[in-house]
Amino acid sequence: MDPASLIGLGVAFGAILLSMTLEGTPLSHILLPAPLILVFAGTIGVGMAGGLFRDATGAVNQIKRALLAKPGKPDELVETMVKLAEKARREGLLALEDAMRDVTDPFLKRGLQLAIDGTDSEELREILEGEVDAKRKADKAAAKIFADMGGYAPTIGIIGTVVGLVHVLSNLSQPATLGELIAAAFVATLWGILSANVIWLPINNRLKRLSEVECAQMDLVIAGIINIQAGANPRLVAQKLRSMMPPGAEPKKKAA
Repeated sequence: MDPASLIGLGVAFGAILLSMTLEGTPLSHILLPAPLILVFAGTIGVGMAGGLFRDATGAVNQIKRALLAKPGKPDELVETMVKLAEKARREGLLALEDAMRDVTDPFLKRGLQLAIDGTDSEELREILEGEVDAKRKADKAAAKIFADMGGYAPTIGIIGTVVGLVHVLSNLSQPATLGELIAAAFVATLWGILSANVIWLPINNRLKRLSEVECAQMDLVIAGIINIQAGANPRLVAQKLRSMMPPGAEPKKKAA
């Protein structure tokens, strides 16, 4: 699990709670049922209305993915493909059928199977790149609902504040309660802005970043399989694949 999201959310909420404590604002003053229901239920509702039902039903799994997913390590993937290239060059492409049992990456497995089955290199590339494109589109659709909710939440919060202020105006005859009622009315705006910028938009950005990393690794796999199928020199395969890795992803050289 990559801890960046959990750490980031923890720091953000911790800073908010610390600020409230320093200001002397009790937590109970913002944990009001009415604005919480309006902002969160309203935001989820309009988010669903702007997409497809399958987008909404898959949102929980996408939240789990955003918080708990761990991207693969490209250096380990390159090392695996270099070993496969060595075996294929030494024993032939069909020898990879046994070696596939130790391959854990499902995309690499599918690509190797296509290569072993004798698929033409251009067709193989087209099939695998089509799968990458399909994944990019699916990931974009999955992230979009959170971007939409990040845009709707502040406005829903303002609606909650307006509703609260209507209640305030109906109680002008009781000036002793006006301060408390006005404060309660603005809680909805607080939750609208907070949920957008601390929950929904970070989840959207995290999903987009995960998609970029995963698709880049799939592109790495495609390049590796094409070179393995062509019988390229393993050292050349390693050099080509490492040139495609992002800065900092290459394994550190051991000291002599």
